[in-house]
Amino acid sequence: MVKSYFEKRWFNFYKAPKVLCLSIIGAFLSFNCFSQANPKPSIINLTSQKTSRSVSKDIPEINSRVSAKDLKRHSLGVGIGQTFLSSELGQNGDDSITLDLYYDYSASYSFDLIINFHHSTHKIIKRESTITGLAVGVKGRLFQFDAFSPFILGGLGFYAPTVTRLKNNMLEKTPFTIAFGSHFGLGGELKLNEKFKIAGLIHFHNPFDIKQDLEKELEGSYYKLLLNTHYTF
Repeated sequence: MVKSYFEKRWFNFYKAPKVLCLSIIGAFLSFNCFSQANPKPSIINLTSQKTSRSVSKDIPEINSRVSAKDLKRHSLGVGIGQTFLSSELGQNGDDSITLDLYYDYSASYSFDLIINFHHSTHKIIKRESTITGLAVGVKGRLFQFDAFSPFILGGLGFYAPTVTRLKNNMLEKTPFTIAFGSHFGLGGELKLNEKFKIAGLIHFHNPFDIKQDLEKELEGSYYKLLLNTHYTF
């Protein structure tokens, strides 16, 4: 029974994200192939040469992935979804629904600055895992299709995970220690209007191992499946 439990957790942590990533990559490649095989007709092909020259001056160029009015804007978001723990974090806490906070700054047509903060406590029987993270990174938009845009993100951050360990026949929490770590993710966002957008996201976090006094290092990573709502100003 214990073996099947960890086999199920291993599948959730390693298999599910890979299946999702492969599905998104496949959809992206299919869209590109379709776009190249079926290029949009230009205005020159649809009208006479004389008419197209006179009209083309009044038509704005659509080379950017986002419009100029969307640049240099701030966005605050709240994400809700499932957090999946692995390694020692998963041995001391169960997967559960959590909240995340996001800040987004549209620095250019293709790239945004993104900051994520999260804190949650996960319990299993009498044991407990707590994860706290402040992650800073860059979000890159792959392409723009109407109001929808898939993206990837990655960067570094500060993490402070803790777990309960058996010490002197008593369960004690490991010290609160801040460590460096990395994170990456992928997803897609849909712009509803000038103020609001929603996004689906899978976000991986990997805190570096934390040394403990007279004990083994604290190891563990986790990923989140989130549905986000953002307010832009």
